Amino acid sequence: MKKAVIGILAHVDAGKTTLSEGILYLTGSIRKLGRVDNRDAFLDTYALERARGITIFSKQAVFSLGDTEVTLLDTPGHVDFSAEMERTLQVLDYAILVVSGADGVQGHTETLWRLLKRYQIPTFLFINKMDQNGTDRAGLMADVKKRLDESCVDFEAPREEFLDELAMCDETAMEQYLEQESVETSEIQRMVAERKVFPCYFGSALKLEGVEKLLNGVRQWMRNPDYPDAFGAKVFKISRDEQGSRLTHLKITGGSLRVKEMLSVGETEEKVNQIRIYSGAKYELVNEAAGGTVCAVTGPMQTHPGQGLGVEQESELPLLEPVLTYQIILPEGCDVHTMLRNLRQLEEEEPQLHIVWDESLSEIQAQVMGEVQIEILKSLIAERFGVEVEFGTGNIVYKETILEPVEGVGHFEPLRHYAEVHLLLEPAEPGSGLQFASACSEDVLDRNWQRLILTHLEEKRHRGVLAGGEITDMKITLIAGRAHQKHTEGGDFRQSTYRAVRQGLREAKCRLLEPYYAFRLEVPTEHVGHAMADIERMQGTFDAPVPEGDMTLLTGSAPVVTMRDYQKEVIAYTRGRGRLTCSLKGYEPCHNEEAVLEQIGYDPEADPDNPTGSVFCAHGAGFVVPWYEVKNYMHVESPLTGKQENSGGGSDMDVAGTAGGRSRSVGTAADGRSFGAEDKELEAIFTRTYGEVRRRLPNESGPRQVVYEPGKTQESRGRRSSAGPGAGGAFAGPTGPKPGYLKPQQEGMEEYLLVDGYNILYAWEEMRELMKVTVDGARHSLMDILCNYQGYKKCHLIVVFDAYKVPGGVGSVQDYHNIHVVYTKEAETADQYIEKFAHQMGRKYRVTVATSDGLEQLIIRGQGCILMSASDLKEDIMRVGRQIEEEHGRLPKPGKNYLFANVEKELADYLEAVRLGQIGTEQENK
Repeated sequence: MKKAVIGILAHVDAGKTTLSEGILYLTGSIRKLGRVDNRDAFLDTYALERARGITIFSKQAVFSLGDTEVTLLDTPGHVDFSAEMERTLQVLDYAILVVSGADGVQGHTETLWRLLKRYQIPTFLFINKMDQNGTDRAGLMADVKKRLDESCVDFEAPREEFLDELAMCDETAMEQYLEQESVETSEIQRMVAERKVFPCYFGSALKLEGVEKLLNGVRQWMRNPDYPDAFGAKVFKISRDEQGSRLTHLKITGGSLRVKEMLSVGETEEKVNQIRIYSGAKYELVNEAAGGTVCAVTGPMQTHPGQGLGVEQESELPLLEPVLTYQIILPEGCDVHTMLRNLRQLEEEEPQLHIVWDESLSEIQAQVMGEVQIEILKSLIAERFGVEVEFGTGNIVYKETILEPVEGVGHFEPLRHYAEVHLLLEPAEPGSGLQFASACSEDVLDRNWQRLILTHLEEKRHRGVLAGGEITDMKITLIAGRAHQKHTEGGDFRQSTYRAVRQGLREAKCRLLEPYYAFRLEVPTEHVGHAMADIERMQGTFDAPVPEGDMTLLTGSAPVVTMRDYQKEVIAYTRGRGRLTCSLKGYEPCHNEEAVLEQIGYDPEADPDNPTGSVFCAHGAGFVVPWYEVKNYMHVESPLTGKQENSGGGSDMDVAGTAGGRSRSVGTAADGRSFGAEDKELEAIFTRTYGEVRRRLPNESGPRQVVYEPGKTQESRGRRSSAGPGAGGAFAGPTGPKPGYLKPQQEGMEEYLLVDGYNILYAWEEMRELMKVTVDGARHSLMDILCNYQGYKKCHLIVVFDAYKVPGGVGSVQDYHNIHVVYTKEAETADQYIEKFAHQMGRKYRVTVATSDGLEQLIIRGQGCILMSASDLKEDIMRVGRQIEEEHGRLPKPGKNYLFANVEKELADYLEAVRLGQIGTEQENK
């Protein structure tokens, strides 16, 4: 049997679900005709939908139409759920657009029409509610032609009138009509399929009037699609059933899919456990799904809406997107990390929700379309997770772009890692989004690495440097890069790619963008002056007013932030006669950029998740180079300038295709340690950030510390203090009431010790040898040692292990006896976790960090924390061990206890002398 997929779309309350019920009833798929207001509609399967009387999620039903098996997809009509509707469009063969005869073409109807045009979907129109008083068929047809397309033709008109209009839509049809005075059925089918003509039907879905004619028209004028033999599928939705099983809804666009087959999902292979054919709330299990089938499969866990499987390509980014972001306010006592993980499930099902954890504000944020979606989300969260949440005040979602081309360079080279990426960032057409390409030769960088870099560009929403908004309207091209034969891993190119984007943005001239509405405002003619003044006040623009009887029509655009609440004003000053319809036009330059940036106060250098600088290596340790000096250190010649700024870049690694490292001038630090030219540059960077170095003089009280004072000169370099392991070298940034000075540690202050787990394991020789045999054994051996150490030191001890290469890892914190063990989430290193902790806690508590990573030490110094190298930690652990043994040796031995058996030797000798009378005799002699 032939297969086809038809979707029903409409403005809210146009009667879309009622029409779906009528179609299913007349085709024999359901025995009883349900109604939305009776809360028993066949396709309103969720309690929320029945309670509110609106469609929230797209649903499917299957019916037969002649020799064709049709899958009917009912889509949401409310503008707040437009993203769900738009994803469904990607799998449609034909669409039925429902227009309310009582209201005519609405603003959202025009938005739907633009989407249907974008996805090139052949469309039938059904003008509904024609049974209501006051509906004018001729007027509605004229409105449809004017506001949608001149090629909308009334297929129920008299034959001669119908053929005249039909012939005007296509030259071939015109020739046939002039020659034969008719147009062949196959020709009309071609015109419908190519969107040359749009058949229109009139009726009342509630009374089943005109529905049969619509079905006959669809059957007669629809051309069944052909599906290729090669397997392909398009994912359009993710959901979960009542048991919590993850369902991937997809359409087979070629070949077939069988149960137990392996699907290539990204870079992984996932097995299909079940294939379900849904019709309403019920489903049928099948062993195979052929081309044209819409089904839900269980098993795959890495799929996402818009994804192409097999030969099918990835979909374009959705045209409709949220323009408001809200804080999600959790009830007291709710675990924020558990809630964040739960909300990620909802984000899978609704990708435009875009759940974000804002580290600086310590809050969860979500992007939504409007108030109705907020109410639905609150109900869904309460129903699924048992948590009553609230939403804060909505803020505008800003975006950013660039004004001229720029090259961005990212380098990531901590110890045993290496990757460098060069990207060309170019401005693109407004509304084009982000485009990614590669112009790099495979002789320069292997194809697999190039694909990985493009994947990293696509996988993330890159933040701009003005307000931290998502970047858009840019083309990013990979133009050069370099990998190391031994040390490069996938995660290295992720870091260098992200840093290249940020470095390029910091160099570029950037522009802040804000969302704009395209509006259609109808007001009584006497109020048109008021309306025009309001639009100008809202920084909007409009075309010349168009009189329509006693009403005047104004069309134009205005910023969302100024027009979002204007509907209430229109109703007030027109006394309910005015009507405003708005649809998202896109993003345009912000009308008050300076004020917005000042209000947001985003600092790109204080965003630890999106660094602008790069990491280079010297003397076996990594160090950070700020964005404005990266091109002085880069290893790869710039393809744009033909000039290599720095061959070798001071790296300690032998990189494939790299010339030998440059010579280095070597000096000596104040404490006798050798240092190179790079160290001097690093010292200069640090001094520019935190000020000059000043030491306490020998006659000053308190422990010797290194203090940074902005604006003062000091020739001496930092050295370790002699106050014991980990106590010296306490570099700090500006803290306390007097900027620039290191705040002295207070007595009784709570102490934390952070241990970089793998750094210590690699630094200790015995642990390094054990790791060659068993990594897990070495990890637990270190944890046991630290447990013993904590028992003596009585501090909060946290050991952090990298888990950034674990796919899908969400991170975890575990208690191991008396210490805390942290495993970082995917794409997060132990360094990043420790840096965040130090940033938040370094000036509140006494924080010591144990690591030998030079890069990490540099950053930690700026947070007011104490440093402890791997050798220092080992030495202190051994010292503690000796003290424990000494104290244990002084404990009473089993057996008899004597009075002076366990006192110190000096005291014992004194008491013995007293017993013998020697002390008293000596005093008498004196």
